[in-house]
Amino acid sequence: MYQLHIANRQTSSWSLRAWWLMTVLDIPFEETLTPFCEDGSLGPDFLQIVPTGKVPCLVDGAVTVWESLAIVEYLAERHSGVWPTDAVARAWARCVSAEMHAGFQALRQLCPMHCALRLRLKQPSADLDRNLARIDEIFAQGLQQFGGPFLCGSSPCAADAFYAPVVLRLQSYGLTLSATAERYVAHLLQNETLQKWQRLALTEPWREAALEADIMERCEILVDARGENSAP
Repeated sequence: MYQLHIANRQTSSWSLRAWWLMTVLDIPFEETLTPFCEDGSLGPDFLQIVPTGKVPCLVDGAVTVWESLAIVEYLAERHSGVWPTDAVARAWARCVSAEMHAGFQALRQLCPMHCALRLRLKQPSADLDRNLARIDEIFAQGLQQFGGPFLCGSSPCAADAFYAPVVLRLQSYGLTLSATAERYVAHLLQNETLQKWQRLALTEPWREAALEADIMERCEILVDARGENSAP
């Protein structure tokens, strides 16, 4: 059975991609969660598992696959449904997934994923607005071209996995898109697998002090949904 290494659910958007895709497609795996250290790393011992020391990491017997896009392609060679069967939808899905994997730096920097918090940005950002406009365009195009309710049609695929962390960021920071794009956001937020990730995230006891200090510099915290078991 596959072994999938992930980190804190509250904040590890890269972990969410692989975990959500494998879970929603019923690809069996065993999960190993390694909490982030205070410096945001996974510690020197994790380098023995993957050379980058980062998550997600998929172990399949003697094969170790890191980087979420590489994991997706590895799974696609072994399981149906990872990419759409339609050639046009498949090409589009690969394009927008690669675009998310490599881009949207303003969104990543200004709005890091944090499932447990509801936030309001203190200052506007033209770069962030441009990122959101492109995300709006992607969501709307996917729904209009392939019929929804997922990005590439009636079934979830890797493209949805790459944008699931974006949807959680939109929720956390109260960011809105056009009416068409918001239909996709609402659909994914109602997805049972994504809701399971959020429920599990709220039970985690760990806090990342440096990340939260960075968030508090730029945002007002409106809601902190973590339980009393959260460490200070």
